[in-house]
Amino acid sequence: MATVAGSGSPLAEALRRVGDRWSLLVIDALMASPMRFNDLSGSVEGIAPNILTDRLRRLVSAGVITAEPYSQRPLRHEYQLTEDGQELAGVLRLLATWGRGPETGADDLHHDACGTALEARWYCPTCASLVEQEEGSGLRHL
Repeated sequence: MATVAGSGSPLAEALRRVGDRWSLLVIDALMASPMRFNDLSGSVEGIAPNILTDRLRRLVSAGVITAEPYSQRPLRHEYQLTEDGQELAGVLRLLATWGRGPETGADDLHHDACGTALEARWYCPTCASLVEQEEGSGLRHL
């Protein structure tokens, strides 16, 4: 089994695909809806156009976003998250919630339908049970 810090680890692979600040901020901007280049440029504060172009190409190549043409002359695209990108967006929501910290006083994420605060938990569908922290050492990739 690969070490966590090793180049063959799942975390290292995730970082290889999207492991920089700008990529994560682009994904964050695309969570709400598809966007065009200029919209993304305005939404991701401080990103230079050449960096945005590079990150969009990388994210398309990694299968995290798609680029759908909306104009042929000049060629322009609208970007949106793929299914893989939607999964990553869920992880980023958790990271953003953690990043706020308890001292900020910011609200937790809530379910739109009923207003209940959401909780992230590990769940085993085979056993139909939550996996507790103490069982974490037994988790493995198959």
